[in-house]
Amino acid sequence: MYIDYSTEFSRRFKKLPIEVKMEAVQKEKLFRKDPFYPSLKTHKLSGNLKGRWAFSVSYKYRIIFAFIKEKYIVFHTIGKHDIYK
Repeated sequence: MYIDYSTEFSRRFKKLPIEVKMEAVQKEKLFRKDPFYPSLKTHKLSGNLKGRWAFSVSYKYRIIFAFIKEKYIVFHTIGKHDIYK
């Protein structure tokens, strides 16, 4: 599986607290093994984010991503629930 990181994702990731960064790295490892691993709580998005998906990094933080091809994924952004707006 290949994961590409958008500019927005990279910019927002750099600003996260170190604990959240470490948790995000661990969750990405799980995601690479199985994007629908139960603890990730992967779900489809709707509205203006239709066609994208999200998974949980922690209770507060999420990653929004898209399946581009079978083994190609783009992480669009990371953050708290405000990223859904």
